[in-house]
Amino acid sequence: MEKLQSMQQYNEVIQKERVILMFSADWCPDCRFLDPILPELQEENSSYTFYYVDRDDFIDLCADLGVFGIPSFVAFQKGAETGRYVNKDRKTKEQIQEFINGLS
Repeated sequence: MEKLQSMQQYNEVIQKERVILMFSADWCPDCRFLDPILPELQEENSSYTFYYVDRDDFIDLCADLGVFGIPSFVAFQKGAETGRYVNKDRKTKEQIQEFINGLS
């Protein structure tokens, strides 16, 4: 999963088709819980491009998007938000897949 590096990159990637941003942080145990399943999720959902967004590096973006808990996911297509799975709870592979399946 590519790590988001700048706001300029953010503005470019959300304009693409089927993008999912994963908001996380290295210190977050519930986020690290997902590490083993992320490659599977990406492979099984290859029509989406996934980006890792470090919450600490992009705190203003998190506030702008209303992402106040991690791990969280926000999906975009051609600049429009298409879905969000945002809360502070630990998430399972099944819950994340259900979110992805529900995207338009």
